[in-house]
Amino acid sequence: MTCFFQSTGKIAMRGLSKVLMAGAAVLALAACGSSEVASPGEGDFGNGGGNGGGNGGGGTPAPGTPAADCPTGFANVGTIANNTLRVCQLPQQVLGNLTVPLRAGTIYAISGRTEVGNDRGADPAAPVAGSQQGVLTVEAGVRLFGSSGSDYLLVNRGSQIFAEGTSTNPIIFTSRANVEGSTTENSQGQWGGVVIAGRAPTAVCPVGVTAPNAACVGQIEGTSANYGGNTPSDNSGRLRYVQIRYSGFEISANNELQALTLAGVGSGTVVEYIQAYNSSDDGIEIFGGNVNLKYLVLNGADDDGLDTDSGWRGGAQFGIVTQRPTAVTNGSRGFEWSAAPGGTAYFAQPKVSNFTVVGRNAAVSSDALITLNSGTQPSILNSVFTNPSSSAAACLDIDDAQTVTNAPVFRSVYFACSRPYEDDSNVNAAATQAIFTAAGNTGNTPNGSATLTAPSGATLTAQSLAFINGANENAVTAINPSTVYSAFQNVTYIGAVQNAADTWYLGWTCGFAAGST
Repeated sequence: MTCFFQSTGKIAMRGLSKVLMAGAAVLALAACGSSEVASPGEGDFGNGGGNGGGNGGGGTPAPGTPAADCPTGFANVGTIANNTLRVCQLPQQVLGNLTVPLRAGTIYAISGRTEVGNDRGADPAAPVAGSQQGVLTVEAGVRLFGSSGSDYLLVNRGSQIFAEGTSTNPIIFTSRANVEGSTTENSQGQWGGVVIAGRAPTAVCPVGVTAPNAACVGQIEGTSANYGGNTPSDNSGRLRYVQIRYSGFEISANNELQALTLAGVGSGTVVEYIQAYNSSDDGIEIFGGNVNLKYLVLNGADDDGLDTDSGWRGGAQFGIVTQRPTAVTNGSRGFEWSAAPGGTAYFAQPKVSNFTVVGRNAAVSSDALITLNSGTQPSILNSVFTNPSSSAAACLDIDDAQTVTNAPVFRSVYFACSRPYEDDSNVNAAATQAIFTAAGNTGNTPNGSATLTAPSGATLTAQSLAFINGANENAVTAINPSTVYSAFQNVTYIGAVQNAADTWYLGWTCGFAAGST
Protein backbone atom coordinates (compact mmCIF):
# COMPACT_ATOMS: atom_id res chain seq x y z
CA MET A 1 0.00 0.00 0.00
CA THR A 2 1.24 3.44 -0.89
CA CYS A 3 0.47 6.47 1.27
CA PHE A 4 1.36 9.21 -1.18
CA PHE A 5 2.00 9.75 -4.85
CA GLN A 6 4.20 12.02 -6.89
CA SER A 7 2.28 14.68 -8.76
CA THR A 8 3.27 14.70 -12.41
CA GLY A 9 0.06 15.93 -14.00
CA LYS A 10 -0.72 12.47 -15.36
CA ILE A 11 -4.07 10.91 -14.68
CA ALA A 12 -3.81 7.52 -13.06
CA MET A 13 -6.03 4.73 -11.92
CA ARG A 14 -3.77 3.32 -9.24
CA GLY A 15 -5.09 0.88 -6.69
CA LEU A 16 -7.98 -0.66 -8.61
CA SER A 17 -8.63 -4.32 -7.99
CA LYS A 18 -11.46 -6.55 -9.06
CA VAL A 19 -13.82 -8.18 -6.62
CA LEU A 20 -16.87 -10.32 -7.12
CA MET A 21 -20.02 -9.18 -5.37
CA ALA A 22 -23.44 -10.82 -5.54
CA GLY A 23 -22.24 -12.94 -8.41
CA ALA A 24 -21.31 -9.96 -10.57
CA ALA A 25 -17.83 -8.62 -11.13
CA VAL A 26 -17.56 -4.97 -10.20
CA LEU A 27 -14.62 -2.69 -9.68
CA ALA A 28 -13.86 -1.96 -6.04
CA LEU A 29 -11.79 0.79 -4.58
CA ALA A 30 -8.96 -1.32 -3.32
CA ALA A 31 -6.51 -0.61 -0.57
CA CYS A 32 -3.69 1.50 -1.91
CA GLY A 33 -0.71 -0.16 -3.52
CA SER A 34 -2.28 -3.00 -5.46
CA SER A 35 -0.45 -4.82 -8.22
CA GLU A 36 -2.10 -2.77 -10.96
CA VAL A 37 0.35 -0.74 -13.05
CA ALA A 38 -0.43 2.98 -13.04
CA SER A 39 1.08 6.31 -13.83
CA PRO A 40 1.95 8.43 -10.78
CA GLY A 41 -0.09 11.46 -9.93
CA GLU A 42 -3.48 10.50 -8.57
CA GLY A 43 -3.52 8.19 -5.60
CA ASP A 44 -5.47 5.14 -4.61
CA PHE A 45 -8.90 6.58 -5.19
CA GLY A 46 -9.94 5.36 -8.60
CA ASN A 47 -13.37 3.77 -8.29
CA GLY A 48 -15.30 2.93 -5.17
CA GLY A 49 -16.34 -0.67 -4.88
CA GLY A 50 -19.71 -2.22 -4.33
CA ASN A 51 -22.98 -2.43 -6.15
CA GLY A 52 -24.68 0.81 -5.30
CA GLY A 53 -25.03 0.45 -1.57
CA GLY A 54 -28.11 2.27 -0.37
CA ASN A 55 -30.79 4.30 -2.04
CA GLY A 56 -30.01 6.27 -5.14
CA GLY A 57 -27.21 3.99 -6.32
CA GLY A 58 -28.02 4.68 -9.94
CA GLY A 59 -26.50 1.35 -11.06
CA THR A 60 -22.83 0.49 -11.30
CA PRO A 61 -20.87 3.06 -13.33
CA ALA A 62 -18.28 2.01 -15.86
CA PRO A 63 -14.70 1.88 -14.56
CA GLY A 64 -13.17 5.33 -14.36
CA THR A 65 -16.48 7.18 -14.26
CA PRO A 66 -18.27 8.66 -11.24
CA ALA A 67 -21.51 7.38 -9.81
CA ALA A 68 -24.52 9.19 -11.23
CA ASP A 69 -25.81 10.33 -7.85
CA CYS A 70 -25.47 9.91 -4.08
CA PRO A 71 -27.23 7.69 -1.54
CA THR A 72 -30.16 9.12 0.37
CA GLY A 73 -28.94 11.31 3.22
CA PHE A 74 -25.85 12.62 1.43
CA ALA A 75 -25.40 15.81 -0.61
CA ASN A 76 -24.14 15.52 -4.16
CA VAL A 77 -21.34 18.11 -4.34
CA GLY A 78 -19.81 17.20 -7.69
CA THR A 79 -16.83 15.12 -8.70
CA ILE A 80 -13.15 14.82 -7.89
CA ALA A 81 -9.99 13.12 -9.18
CA ASN A 82 -10.38 14.28 -12.78
CA ASN A 83 -14.09 13.52 -12.77
CA THR A 84 -13.63 9.85 -11.83
CA LEU A 85 -15.39 9.93 -8.44
CA ARG A 86 -18.74 11.26 -7.28
CA VAL A 87 -18.35 13.28 -4.05
CA CYS A 88 -21.16 12.61 -1.58
CA GLN A 89 -21.02 14.88 1.47
CA LEU A 90 -22.01 13.74 4.95
CA PRO A 91 -24.63 15.86 6.73
CA GLN A 92 -23.35 18.28 9.35
CA GLN A 93 -25.28 16.38 12.04
CA VAL A 94 -26.07 12.67 12.02
CA LEU A 95 -29.20 12.02 14.10
CA GLY A 96 -30.58 8.50 14.17
CA ASN A 97 -28.92 5.87 11.98
CA LEU A 98 -26.85 6.65 8.88
CA THR A 99 -24.83 4.16 6.87
CA VAL A 100 -21.97 5.23 4.59
CA PRO A 101 -22.20 2.55 1.90
CA LEU A 102 -19.44 1.21 -0.32
CA ARG A 103 -20.45 2.20 -3.87
CA ALA A 104 -18.68 2.14 -7.20
CA GLY A 105 -17.45 5.53 -8.36
CA THR A 106 -18.16 7.19 -4.99
CA ILE A 107 -16.09 8.92 -2.33
CA TYR A 108 -17.41 10.76 0.74
CA ALA A 109 -16.63 14.28 1.97
CA ILE A 110 -16.41 15.56 5.55
CA SER A 111 -17.07 19.30 5.41
CA GLY A 112 -16.67 21.40 8.53
CA ARG A 113 -17.49 20.08 12.00
CA THR A 114 -19.44 16.92 11.18
CA GLU A 115 -21.14 15.59 14.32
CA VAL A 116 -22.67 12.25 15.17
CA GLY A 117 -25.51 12.96 17.60
CA ASN A 118 -25.80 15.78 20.12
CA ASP A 119 -23.86 15.79 23.35
CA ARG A 120 -26.18 13.74 25.58
CA GLY A 121 -24.30 14.56 28.79
CA ALA A 122 -22.31 12.59 31.33
CA ASP A 123 -25.07 10.40 32.74
CA PRO A 124 -26.53 7.72 30.41
CA ALA A 125 -29.51 7.35 32.76
CA ALA A 126 -30.38 11.03 32.44
CA PRO A 127 -29.47 12.31 28.95
CA VAL A 128 -29.61 16.03 28.22
CA ALA A 129 -33.18 17.10 27.48
CA GLY A 130 -33.85 17.34 23.77
CA SER A 131 -30.60 15.64 22.76
CA GLN A 132 -30.61 12.85 20.18
CA GLN A 133 -28.34 9.91 19.59
CA GLY A 134 -26.58 9.35 16.29
CA VAL A 135 -25.21 6.05 15.00
CA LEU A 136 -22.84 6.25 12.05
CA THR A 137 -21.94 3.02 10.26
CA VAL A 138 -19.12 3.05 7.69
CA GLU A 139 -18.83 0.02 5.46
CA ALA A 140 -15.53 -1.73 4.74
CA GLY A 141 -13.60 -0.16 1.88
CA VAL A 142 -15.23 3.28 2.12
CA ARG A 143 -13.00 6.33 1.57
CA LEU A 144 -13.71 9.69 3.17
CA PHE A 145 -11.81 12.98 2.91
CA GLY A 146 -11.60 16.46 4.37
CA SER A 147 -10.36 19.54 2.54
CA SER A 148 -9.09 21.78 5.36
CA GLY A 149 -8.16 21.81 9.02
CA SER A 150 -11.70 22.72 10.03
CA ASP A 151 -13.10 19.53 8.50
CA TYR A 152 -13.34 16.79 11.12
CA LEU A 153 -15.64 14.04 12.34
CA LEU A 154 -16.89 14.25 15.94
CA VAL A 155 -18.79 11.45 17.67
CA ASN A 156 -20.49 13.00 20.70
CA ARG A 157 -21.16 11.47 24.12
CA GLY A 158 -24.00 8.99 23.96
CA SER A 159 -23.58 8.33 20.22
CA GLN A 160 -21.64 5.67 18.33
CA ILE A 161 -19.55 4.98 15.26
CA PHE A 162 -19.15 1.56 13.66
CA ALA A 163 -16.30 1.90 11.15
CA GLU A 164 -15.15 -1.65 10.50
CA GLY A 165 -12.90 -2.37 7.57
CA THR A 166 -11.19 -5.67 6.92
CA SER A 167 -7.58 -6.78 6.69
CA THR A 168 -7.74 -6.47 2.91
CA ASN A 169 -10.27 -3.66 2.56
CA PRO A 170 -9.68 -0.96 5.18
CA ILE A 171 -11.62 2.24 5.69
CA ILE A 172 -9.53 5.30 4.80
CA PHE A 173 -9.95 8.83 6.17
CA THR A 174 -7.67 11.17 4.25
CA SER A 175 -7.25 14.61 2.69
CA ARG A 176 -8.54 16.07 -0.54
CA ALA A 177 -4.93 16.61 -1.63
CA ASN A 178 -4.28 12.89 -1.23
CA VAL A 179 -7.31 12.04 -3.33
CA GLU A 180 -6.09 14.45 -6.01
CA GLY A 181 -2.56 13.06 -5.93
CA SER A 182 -0.55 16.00 -4.59
CA THR A 183 0.64 14.57 -1.25
CA THR A 184 4.26 13.69 -0.58
CA GLU A 185 6.16 11.91 2.17
CA ASN A 186 6.24 15.21 4.11
CA SER A 187 2.57 16.18 3.73
CA GLN A 188 0.60 16.68 6.93
CA GLY A 189 -2.14 18.78 8.53
CA GLN A 190 -4.41 18.80 5.47
CA TRP A 191 -7.67 18.16 7.35
CA GLY A 192 -8.87 17.77 10.93
CA GLY A 193 -9.20 14.11 11.95
CA VAL A 194 -11.52 11.80 13.89
CA VAL A 195 -12.69 12.66 17.42
CA ILE A 196 -14.68 10.37 19.74
CA ALA A 197 -16.13 11.62 23.03
CA GLY A 198 -17.41 9.26 25.72
CA ARG A 199 -18.69 9.11 29.28
CA ALA A 200 -15.83 7.27 31.00
CA PRO A 201 -13.97 8.91 33.91
CA THR A 202 -11.49 11.75 33.52
CA ALA A 203 -9.16 13.52 35.93
CA VAL A 204 -10.46 16.97 34.96
CA CYS A 205 -12.68 17.89 37.91
CA PRO A 206 -14.21 21.02 39.44
CA VAL A 207 -12.61 22.36 42.60
CA GLY A 208 -13.52 20.15 45.55
CA VAL A 209 -14.59 17.17 43.40
CA THR A 210 -12.52 13.98 43.25
CA ALA A 211 -12.57 11.61 40.30
CA PRO A 212 -14.17 9.34 39.31
CA ASN A 213 -17.28 11.49 39.33
CA ALA A 214 -19.87 12.39 36.70
CA ALA A 215 -19.12 16.04 37.47
CA CYS A 216 -15.59 15.59 36.12
CA VAL A 217 -15.89 16.77 32.54
CA GLY A 218 -13.31 18.17 30.14
CA GLN A 219 -13.36 19.89 26.78
CA ILE A 220 -11.64 18.21 23.85
CA GLU A 221 -8.67 19.92 22.25
CA GLY A 222 -9.50 21.55 18.95
CA THR A 223 -13.26 21.47 19.61
CA SER A 224 -15.85 22.80 22.07
CA ALA A 225 -17.09 19.25 22.70
CA ASN A 226 -17.33 17.86 26.22
CA TYR A 227 -16.16 14.46 27.40
CA GLY A 228 -16.18 12.46 30.62
CA GLY A 229 -18.53 11.00 33.18
CA ASN A 230 -18.49 7.98 35.47
CA THR A 231 -19.22 5.05 33.14
CA PRO A 232 -15.92 3.13 32.74
CA SER A 233 -17.48 0.59 30.35
CA ASP A 234 -19.07 3.22 28.09
CA ASN A 235 -19.46 2.03 24.49
CA SER A 236 -18.81 4.49 21.64
CA GLY A 237 -18.82 1.78 18.97
CA ARG A 238 -16.07 0.02 17.01
CA LEU A 239 -13.11 1.16 14.90
CA ARG A 240 -11.32 -1.68 13.14
CA TYR A 241 -8.95 -1.67 10.16
CA VAL A 242 -8.90 2.10 9.69
CA GLN A 243 -6.30 4.42 8.18
CA ILE A 244 -6.23 8.13 9.08
CA ARG A 245 -3.86 10.03 6.78
CA TYR A 246 -2.44 13.60 6.62
CA SER A 247 -4.61 14.93 9.46
CA GLY A 248 -4.13 17.17 12.47
CA PHE A 249 -4.59 20.91 12.66
CA GLU A 250 -3.52 23.59 15.14
CA ILE A 251 -6.55 25.66 16.09
CA SER A 252 -4.37 27.73 18.44
CA ALA A 253 -1.25 27.18 20.57
CA ASN A 254 -1.56 23.86 22.46
CA ASN A 255 -5.03 23.34 20.99
CA GLU A 256 -4.77 20.85 18.16
CA LEU A 257 -6.63 18.10 16.38
CA GLN A 258 -4.78 14.82 15.95
CA ALA A 259 -5.36 11.86 13.66
CA LEU A 260 -7.50 10.09 16.28
CA THR A 261 -8.68 11.69 19.52
CA LEU A 262 -10.26 9.45 22.17
CA ALA A 263 -11.73 11.51 25.00
CA GLY A 264 -13.48 9.83 27.92
CA VAL A 265 -13.91 6.72 25.78
CA GLY A 266 -14.91 3.63 27.74
CA SER A 267 -13.76 0.01 27.73
CA GLY A 268 -16.90 -1.07 25.87
CA THR A 269 -15.47 0.60 22.75
CA VAL A 270 -13.37 -1.48 20.32
CA VAL A 271 -10.31 0.26 18.82
CA GLU A 272 -7.94 -2.00 16.93
CA TYR A 273 -5.96 -2.12 13.70
CA ILE A 274 -5.57 1.66 13.43
CA GLN A 275 -2.97 3.47 11.35
CA ALA A 276 -2.28 7.19 11.85
CA TYR A 277 -0.04 8.44 9.05
CA ASN A 278 1.63 11.89 9.02
CA SER A 279 -0.50 13.74 11.55
CA SER A 280 0.62 17.32 12.09
CA ASP A 281 0.09 16.79 15.82
CA ASP A 282 -0.17 13.40 17.58
CA GLY A 283 -0.93 10.05 16.04
CA ILE A 284 -3.41 9.16 18.79
CA GLU A 285 -4.20 11.30 21.82
CA ILE A 286 -6.23 9.87 24.68
CA PHE A 287 -7.94 12.10 27.26
CA GLY A 288 -9.06 10.09 30.27
CA GLY A 289 -11.33 7.09 29.83
CA ASN A 290 -10.73 3.37 30.04
CA VAL A 291 -10.57 2.36 26.39
CA ASN A 292 -8.22 -0.45 25.36
CA LEU A 293 -6.44 -0.49 22.01
CA LYS A 294 -4.69 -3.19 19.97
CA TYR A 295 -2.62 -3.30 16.79
CA LEU A 296 -1.58 0.31 16.20
CA VAL A 297 0.67 1.72 13.47
CA LEU A 298 1.60 5.34 14.17
CA ASN A 299 3.89 6.78 11.48
CA GLY A 300 5.31 10.26 11.03
CA ALA A 301 3.44 12.27 13.66
CA ASP A 302 4.83 15.78 13.94
CA ASP A 303 4.32 15.71 17.69
CA ASP A 304 3.89 12.47 19.67
CA GLY A 305 3.02 8.98 18.54
CA LEU A 306 0.80 8.12 21.53
CA ASP A 307 -0.08 11.06 23.78
CA THR A 308 -2.21 10.61 26.90
CA ASP A 309 -3.76 13.19 29.21
CA SER A 310 -6.38 13.60 31.90
CA GLY A 311 -6.16 10.21 33.56
CA TRP A 312 -6.37 7.46 30.92
CA ARG A 313 -6.63 4.08 32.67
CA GLY A 314 -6.63 1.66 29.77
CA GLY A 315 -4.07 -0.36 27.85
CA ALA A 316 -2.59 -0.70 24.38
CA GLN A 317 -0.94 -3.85 23.06
CA PHE A 318 0.98 -4.37 19.80
CA GLY A 319 2.12 -1.07 18.32
CA ILE A 320 4.62 0.20 15.77
CA VAL A 321 5.65 3.84 16.18
CA THR A 322 8.05 5.48 13.72
CA GLN A 323 8.71 9.19 14.18
CA ARG A 324 9.20 11.83 11.51
CA PRO A 325 12.80 11.95 10.30
CA THR A 326 13.33 15.65 11.02
CA ALA A 327 13.06 17.85 14.08
CA VAL A 328 9.94 19.83 14.91
CA THR A 329 9.58 22.98 16.95
CA ASN A 330 7.03 21.84 19.52
CA GLY A 331 8.69 18.67 20.77
CA SER A 332 8.11 15.13 19.58
CA ARG A 333 8.11 11.87 21.51
CA GLY A 334 7.08 8.32 20.92
CA PHE A 335 5.06 8.43 24.16
CA GLU A 336 4.13 11.54 26.13
CA TRP A 337 1.97 10.65 29.10
CA SER A 338 0.42 12.92 31.71
CA ALA A 339 -2.56 13.03 34.06
CA ALA A 340 -4.16 16.46 34.31
CA PRO A 341 -2.95 20.06 34.58
CA GLY A 342 -1.19 20.41 37.90
CA GLY A 343 -1.54 16.72 38.74
CA THR A 344 -4.40 15.00 40.55
CA ALA A 345 -5.11 12.19 42.97
CA TYR A 346 -6.78 10.38 40.06
CA PHE A 347 -3.49 9.30 38.50
CA ALA A 348 -3.21 8.36 34.88
CA GLN A 349 -2.48 4.64 34.60
CA PRO A 350 -1.48 4.04 30.97
CA LYS A 351 -0.39 0.49 30.22
CA VAL A 352 1.34 -0.73 27.06
CA SER A 353 2.83 -4.02 25.99
CA ASN A 354 4.62 -5.13 22.83
CA PHE A 355 5.47 -1.81 21.23
CA THR A 356 8.42 -1.02 19.01
CA VAL A 357 9.18 2.72 18.97
CA VAL A 358 11.73 4.04 16.47
CA GLY A 359 12.91 7.64 16.93
CA ARG A 360 13.88 10.31 14.45
CA ASN A 361 17.11 10.47 12.48
CA ALA A 362 17.60 14.09 13.58
CA ALA A 363 19.53 14.85 16.75
CA VAL A 364 17.17 16.56 19.20
CA SER A 365 18.41 16.26 22.75
CA SER A 366 15.21 17.37 24.50
CA ASP A 367 12.82 14.87 22.93
CA ALA A 368 13.10 11.56 24.79
CA LEU A 369 11.20 8.65 23.27
CA ILE A 370 9.24 8.27 26.52
CA THR A 371 8.24 11.34 28.56
CA LEU A 372 6.29 10.81 31.79
CA ASN A 373 4.87 13.71 33.77
CA SER A 374 1.99 15.20 35.78
CA GLY A 375 1.19 12.32 38.08
CA THR A 376 1.45 9.36 35.73
CA GLN A 377 1.55 5.78 37.04
CA PRO A 378 2.54 3.83 33.92
CA SER A 379 3.28 0.22 33.08
CA ILE A 380 5.51 -0.45 30.06
CA LEU A 381 6.05 -4.10 29.21
CA ASN A 382 7.77 -6.21 26.53
CA SER A 383 8.71 -3.19 24.41
CA VAL A 384 11.64 -1.89 22.34
CA PHE A 385 12.72 1.76 22.11
CA THR A 386 15.48 2.87 19.79
CA ASN A 387 16.92 6.01 18.23
CA PRO A 388 19.43 6.03 15.37
CA SER A 389 23.00 6.15 16.66
CA SER A 390 23.36 9.75 15.43
CA SER A 391 20.48 10.95 17.58
CA ALA A 392 21.13 12.76 20.86
CA ALA A 393 17.69 11.93 22.26
CA ALA A 394 17.35 9.78 25.36
CA CYS A 395 15.02 6.82 25.69
CA LEU A 396 13.35 7.85 28.99
CA ASP A 397 12.54 11.19 30.62
CA ILE A 398 10.69 11.24 33.95
CA ASP A 399 9.55 14.81 34.29
CA ASP A 400 8.04 15.22 37.76
CA ALA A 401 8.44 14.00 41.32
CA GLN A 402 4.84 12.78 41.55
CA THR A 403 5.47 10.27 38.76
CA VAL A 404 8.54 9.04 40.64
CA THR A 405 6.39 8.54 43.75
CA ASN A 406 3.93 6.50 41.69
CA ALA A 407 6.67 3.90 40.98
CA PRO A 408 6.42 3.36 37.21
CA VAL A 409 6.54 -0.27 36.09
CA PHE A 410 9.09 -1.33 33.44
CA ARG A 411 9.44 -5.04 32.69
CA SER A 412 11.25 -6.68 29.79
CA VAL A 413 11.90 -3.28 28.19
CA TYR A 414 14.81 -2.87 25.77
CA PHE A 415 16.47 0.55 25.30
CA ALA A 416 18.85 1.25 22.41
CA CYS A 417 19.43 5.02 22.50
CA SER A 418 22.53 7.21 22.60
CA ARG A 419 21.54 7.90 26.24
CA PRO A 420 19.12 5.74 28.21
CA TYR A 421 17.99 8.51 30.60
CA GLU A 422 17.27 12.22 30.23
CA ASP A 423 18.97 14.43 32.83
CA ASP A 424 15.80 16.44 33.39
CA SER A 425 15.83 19.52 35.61
CA ASN A 426 12.94 18.03 37.63
CA VAL A 427 14.18 14.43 37.86
CA ASN A 428 17.82 13.85 36.99
CA ALA A 429 19.27 10.89 35.11
CA ALA A 430 20.37 9.10 38.27
CA ALA A 431 16.87 9.22 39.75
CA THR A 432 15.37 8.04 36.44
CA GLN A 433 17.87 5.17 36.35
CA ALA A 434 16.89 4.18 39.88
CA ILE A 435 13.26 3.83 38.74
CA PHE A 436 14.08 1.83 35.61
CA THR A 437 16.33 -0.57 37.54
CA ALA A 438 14.22 -0.83 40.74
CA ALA A 439 13.82 -4.27 42.28
CA GLY A 440 10.37 -4.88 40.84
CA ASN A 441 11.36 -3.76 37.35
CA THR A 442 12.91 -6.90 35.93
CA GLY A 443 14.33 -8.04 32.61
CA ASN A 444 15.17 -4.53 31.41
CA THR A 445 18.08 -3.53 29.16
CA PRO A 446 19.09 0.15 29.52
CA ASN A 447 22.13 0.18 27.20
CA GLY A 448 21.25 -2.17 24.38
CA SER A 449 22.30 -2.13 20.75
CA ALA A 450 19.45 -2.29 18.24
CA THR A 451 19.46 -5.10 15.71
CA LEU A 452 16.02 -4.34 14.29
CA THR A 453 15.41 -5.17 10.64
CA ALA A 454 12.85 -4.12 8.05
CA PRO A 455 10.12 -6.40 6.71
CA SER A 456 11.34 -8.53 3.84
CA GLY A 457 10.99 -6.63 0.57
CA ALA A 458 9.99 -3.32 2.12
CA THR A 459 11.41 -0.13 0.65
CA LEU A 460 12.91 1.99 3.43
CA THR A 461 12.28 5.72 3.41
CA ALA A 462 13.44 8.52 5.69
CA GLN A 463 10.83 7.29 8.14
CA SER A 464 12.49 4.07 9.22
CA LEU A 465 10.39 0.94 8.91
CA ALA A 466 12.89 -1.34 10.68
CA PHE A 467 10.89 -2.86 13.52
CA ILE A 468 11.38 -6.65 13.39
CA ASN A 469 13.49 -8.00 16.24
CA GLY A 470 17.07 -9.01 15.64
CA ALA A 471 19.25 -11.23 17.81
CA ASN A 472 19.65 -8.71 20.63
CA GLU A 473 15.93 -8.10 21.04
CA ASN A 474 15.13 -11.81 20.72
CA ALA A 475 17.48 -12.54 23.61
CA VAL A 476 15.19 -10.70 26.06
CA THR A 477 12.78 -12.88 28.02
CA ALA A 478 9.22 -11.56 27.86
CA ILE A 479 6.86 -11.48 30.80
CA ASN A 480 3.23 -12.52 30.67
CA PRO A 481 1.60 -9.07 30.41
CA SER A 482 -1.79 -10.35 31.54
CA THR A 483 -0.34 -10.65 35.05
CA VAL A 484 -0.03 -6.84 35.04
CA TYR A 485 -3.22 -6.02 33.10
CA SER A 486 -5.93 -8.57 32.45
CA ALA A 487 -6.89 -7.09 29.06
CA PHE A 488 -3.48 -8.02 27.63
CA GLN A 489 -2.94 -11.37 25.94
CA ASN A 490 -0.01 -13.56 26.86
CA VAL A 491 3.06 -13.40 24.61
CA THR A 492 6.51 -14.95 24.58
CA TYR A 493 8.39 -12.09 22.88
CA ILE A 494 9.10 -8.39 23.21
CA GLY A 495 8.38 -5.77 20.55
CA ALA A 496 5.50 -5.24 18.16
CA VAL A 497 5.90 -8.40 16.09
CA GLN A 498 7.23 -11.81 17.00
CA ASN A 499 9.27 -12.35 13.84
CA ALA A 500 9.21 -11.74 10.08
CA ALA A 501 6.31 -14.18 9.70
CA ASP A 502 4.15 -12.15 12.09
CA THR A 503 2.56 -9.73 9.61
CA TRP A 504 -0.48 -8.33 11.42
CA TYR A 505 0.46 -4.86 10.07
CA LEU A 506 0.20 -5.84 6.40
CA GLY A 507 -2.77 -5.53 4.02
CA TRP A 508 -4.73 -2.81 5.81
CA THR A 509 -1.93 -0.22 6.17
CA CYS A 510 -0.10 1.96 3.67
CA GLY A 511 3.67 2.16 3.26
CA PHE A 512 4.61 -1.38 4.29
CA ALA A 513 4.12 -3.53 1.21
CA ALA A 514 7.18 -4.56 -0.79
CA GLY A 515 8.27 -1.75 -3.07
CA SER A 516 5.88 0.82 -1.59
CA THR A 517 6.87 4.21 -0.27
